[in-house]
Amino acid sequence: MTPLSQILADPLILAAGLGGLLLLVVGLLIAVLRGNARANEPVIWQMTQLSRAVEGLSRGQEQLAGGLTSVSNAQASTQAQVIQTMETRMAHVQAQMNDRLHENALRSARSLAEMQEKMNEQLRGGSERTTKSLTALQERLKTIDRAQENITRLSGDVLSLQDILSNKQTRGAFGEIQLNDIVSKALPSDSYTVQATLSNGRRADCLIHLPNPPGPIVIDAKFPLESYEALRNARSPEHVARAAQLLRQAVRTHIRAISDRYILDGETADGALMFLPSEAVYAELHANFTDVVREGFDARVWIVSPTTCMATLNTMRAILKDARMREQAGAIRKTLRQLHRDVELVVERVGKLDNHFRQAREDLDGIGTAAERAGKRAARLDNFDFEEISDDAPSLDRLTSSRPRGE
Repeated sequence: MTPLSQILADPLILAAGLGGLLLLVVGLLIAVLRGNARANEPVIWQMTQLSRAVEGLSRGQEQLAGGLTSVSNAQASTQAQVIQTMETRMAHVQAQMNDRLHENALRSARSLAEMQEKMNEQLRGGSERTTKSLTALQERLKTIDRAQENITRLSGDVLSLQDILSNKQTRGAFGEIQLNDIVSKALPSDSYTVQATLSNGRRADCLIHLPNPPGPIVIDAKFPLESYEALRNARSPEHVARAAQLLRQAVRTHIRAISDRYILDGETADGALMFLPSEAVYAELHANFTDVVREGFDARVWIVSPTTCMATLNTMRAILKDARMREQAGAIRKTLRQLHRDVELVVERVGKLDNHFRQAREDLDGIGTAAERAGKRAARLDNFDFEEISDDAPSLDRLTSSRPRGE
């Protein structure tokens, strides 16, 4: 609180100040009036009356000061009581506040402990989930690394394949290797010959040894890649027509070469196979160049792809199997006749063995009868009974002598 507000708040100080101010005003008026008494006598009378009023006012002020003192004392006492009451209430409120703060602190501590426990559980669960996620991520990264390695290796293989296919000689070797792989998986090793030389001096990529008819058949690998790529890369109608003509001419050249070189009367079958190591080229020919395929049929040259070549070789394997079974039919019949004779000998020997067993049973019966008679004779001798025993039963010598000779 500022000093001016303290002065205004205290009644005694306020009353004393007002009284002093009034006295100063009255003194100034008296001095002014005495200086002008002669000129202003009515005014002097009025001032005298005013002085008396001021004196009365002073006495009233003294009374007021006494009353104000009493009021101030009462106010001080009341203020002391109020302060004491306020202090008591404040102490009570502070105690209540302390209790509530303590309870709030306990509840906050419990809440914090529960929250911390929940946070710990969530952190543990989050840590486990994070660990699992990181493990799964690591596995996926390993899979991606392996896939990247495979892609890198595949890119290298594609580049190597492009290098192989860019050269005509390596491209021919690629077709021969693929043909050899397909034939080796479909047929027995003794049913075909790779790089077989014919009587005209020509060397075939593969010669299948089929029985007559139809006889050995040649499979030759061809790969018209340049003309096919030119057709696929052509954009204008003129370029497409030119590339199609080049592809048609290349395939016709291959068909004529196979027909002239690998179809020999009396040596090979009346036909040959042209192996295309590309399904795309095979599909292009059968889709858009059916006239070339028909020309191949007329020249007895059948165009096959890796898929159709495998199907054709499986048919050839069935033919080879049937031919080999026909070749072995005589040996099978001979073996069956020998087996039948062996069975007859077994039956005959079983009959002889049955006769031996029957004779042995008869001999055992005779031996039993002779033993029984010998026992009876021994018992009579032991009892000194020398009566003569009839000789109706056959003796052991007669039993043994009755066996047929040679058995």
